[in-house]
Amino acid sequence: MEVEVKLRLPDAGAHRRVTNVLAPFHVKTHRQENHFFDGSAAELSALRAVLRLRFSDKDPRCVVTLKAKAVLVDGVSRVEEDEEDLDPSIGRDCAAEPAKLSAVESRVVRRAREEFGALGFVGLGGFGNVRLVYEWKGLKLEVDETDFGFGTLYEIECESDNPEDAKKLLEEFLKDHGIDYSYSEKSKFAIFRSGKLPYLFI
Repeated sequence: MEVEVKLRLPDAGAHRRVTNVLAPFHVKTHRQENHFFDGSAAELSALRAVLRLRFSDKDPRCVVTLKAKAVLVDGVSRVEEDEEDLDPSIGRDCAAEPAKLSAVESRVVRRAREEFGALGFVGLGGFGNVRLVYEWKGLKLEVDETDFGFGTLYEIECESDNPEDAKKLLEEFLKDHGIDYSYSEKSKFAIFRSGKLPYLFI
């Protein structure tokens, strides 16, 4: 189970202010490319699951992830998640031809077939994300700029075993610096599938 705090920033200006304040704590930047897949007969989506291939930084790394039963309430996301590294050349082949996923030797893909009943796979498309990573007050913060094509989402994510404490610390930080925010109401994948950014409440 992955548990994360997710706070939405209203615009590029708020994103810039956050990254400027956190600059001394910056440890790395990832440029991510995300591709999503369902079963050929929508077997995964019927069970509130999705398979993702993520390429990062155009280096030789690809991660395949199975996510299921996501719940996002008051800025705290809980989702069942299983992932593993995949040979990037195989990942690229599957991104181009999703049907090839069925033959991939992968524990995660095998789970999608055997536990979720996916007989084959179809591509759903995807989006890019620039992720700035910070080590701040004992927390790992990920500040995202996600380009969906139809709009750009700015968001802070923080995985934590104590999400309420992490959320309180983040909210105090944002308020102290006069930076507007709201609780994220949808996952990036849900926004991508809806084709529009959620209405912003500040």
